[in-house]
Amino acid sequence: MEKIYETLRLEVQDGVAHLRLNNPGKANAMTRAFWGEMRTVMAELDRNEAVRVVVLSGEGKNFSAGLDLAMFADTQSQMNGKFDPARARENFRATVLEMQESFTAIERCRKPVLAAMHGACIGGAIDMASACDMRYCSEDAYFCVKEIDLAIVADVGTLQRLPKIIPEGIARELAYTGRNVSGQEAEQIHLVNRCYPSYAEMMAEVGKIAALIAEKSPIAMRGTKEILNYSRDHSVAEGLNYVATWNAAMIYSHDLLEVMQAGMEKRKPVFKNN
Repeated sequence: MEKIYETLRLEVQDGVAHLRLNNPGKANAMTRAFWGEMRTVMAELDRNEAVRVVVLSGEGKNFSAGLDLAMFADTQSQMNGKFDPARARENFRATVLEMQESFTAIERCRKPVLAAMHGACIGGAIDMASACDMRYCSEDAYFCVKEIDLAIVADVGTLQRLPKIIPEGIARELAYTGRNVSGQEAEQIHLVNRCYPSYAEMMAEVGKIAALIAEKSPIAMRGTKEILNYSRDHSVAEGLNYVATWNAAMIYSHDLLEVMQAGMEKRKPVFKNN
């Protein structure tokens, strides 16, 4: 199955959805169409029972150059054209909240989302990658929280999610300086799980990880992501209480019976999508 959007390309095979940023002529910059398409696609992937894991990558020479500056200029001109400053700022806030939702949709998707990044990963691309479950890159990748150099505050997720992925002091350094981080340094600071020598090797290895995830129980995988996200944002006691309640409701599944049956028959378990 393959679907092509204005800014995205989606292919689903063997339980793995390959979602590619598909605007290489503009370094996969995030145009106005991108934000709505990302929300739509992630909701579709969440509902699609044939999808068990998502790999997010970029076409062309770069992962993404971040927010399309033409869209930013257009938003500013719309604000300036409003007679009432309060209404202009209210509209701007609504636009930012919609953009935030595009990446929260990645986090909310019940299936694990793996970012595979190469070349430029700038500004909004950091916001997007921070919402993914795991991140991988090739050695040619470089990362930059660029907003500080544009005299704006990053507002689509980087400042909220990045300090929960890498040490807070490092996150602050990147946000305050706007300096470039190489693929190798990204691995050292745990921004990415692994840095691979080349794009081809990265995609091959991330494909293997995705395939391994796709073999697991779908209901257990969805529950694991739910509990990890909840526990990240709550106390240990709250997380323990929530997982006890979750398993009280979900543990007696057909998947558990399949694991037990496969063990007795000395074979790998095979799980249904639904």
